Amino acid sequence: MTDSLQHFSQQHGRFSMPWKADSGALHLPVVLNCYRPPGVAADAPVVLVQHGVLRNGDDYRDFWMPAADRHGLQIIAPTFGNEHWPGVESYNNGSVWTEDAELRDRAYWSYQAVVVLAQQLRDAGIVGGQPLYLFGHSAGGQFVHRLVSTLGADGFAGVVAGNPGWYTLPNATLTFPEGLAGIGLAADALERLLATPLVILAGDQDTDTLDPNLPAEPAALRQGPHRFARARHYFAAGQAAAAQLGMPLAWQLHEVAGIGHDGEAMSHVCAHWWFEGRMPDAAWLAQWAGRTTA
Repeated sequence: MTDSLQHFSQQHGRFSMPWKADSGALHLPVVLNCYRPPGVAADAPVVLVQHGVLRNGDDYRDFWMPAADRHGLQIIAPTFGNEHWPGVESYNNGSVWTEDAELRDRAYWSYQAVVVLAQQLRDAGIVGGQPLYLFGHSAGGQFVHRLVSTLGADGFAGVVAGNPGWYTLPNATLTFPEGLAGIGLAADALERLLATPLVILAGDQDTDTLDPNLPAEPAALRQGPHRFARARHYFAAGQAAAAQLGMPLAWQLHEVAGIGHDGEAMSHVCAHWWFEGRMPDAAWLAQWAGRTTA
C-alpha cells in the first residue's frame, strides 16, 4: 500500500494515518502517528518508534518531536492497537506462536509489519539515501530487540531498545521467546545477531519489582528481579555467546544514570546518542530523574 504513504510525504506537522501491510497475513490495521517539522524535506532521516504496553504510539511520536525539531527528522510511531493485536503474544512476542502453541509461518509474525513498512517507505520514495532508525521502549524494546534477533537489522542505520521488560537470550537451545530455538531460524542467526550493532539503554533506576507491567513469568524472573538487572544479564549473555564463538560482540549497553522506567526520557537519550554523537551528561539527565512514563 505504498500509495497510502504518499499522504505522509505530502504532510508537515503532527498527524496520524491508517496503514496495513497487505503482505502475507499482515492485513491487520496499524495507525501511523507521524511528525515532520515545518520546513523539513521529505528526504530527511526517518525514525521509527515502537510504543510500550499502553499501545500509545501518539505519545511516543510526541516524545520525539523536540528531537525532530532540533535535528530535522521525520518521526513515524506505529500503534499496534489491542483490538487487532491483543496482548503480549501479538505484540511483544511477535505473534510467532498460535494460541495452540503451533509455530506460525514467518509471514504472520507481527515483526514483519515493521519490515514491510520500511520497505514500503523505500518503494514510495520516502526513504532513499537517508538513514532509517528504529527505537522501542519497554514493550517496544522487547519488540525491537526480538525483531532484530529473528529477522535481522538490514536497512536500519541504528537500532536501540530502551528498558525492555525481559529479553530473548542469544541462546540456540532455549525455545523462543526465552531463546532462539524452535522457530526455524537460519544456522547463522546467532552469529548474525551478535554482529548486529544493537544498543540497549537501561535506566539504572528501573528497579521496581512490583510494577504490574513487569513480566513475571519464570523465564523473565530467571533474568533478574527487575528491568535494570535483566539488561545486565542480557548483555552478559551476549558477551558469553560471542566469546564461545570466538567473535567480537557488536552490542552496546549504556546504563543511564538516574533514569527509571521513562519512555519520554529514554527517547531523548536515544536522540542524543544518534544525533549528537554522545550520551547526555549528568546535568541533563538530572532533570528527568524520578519520572515514569510508560
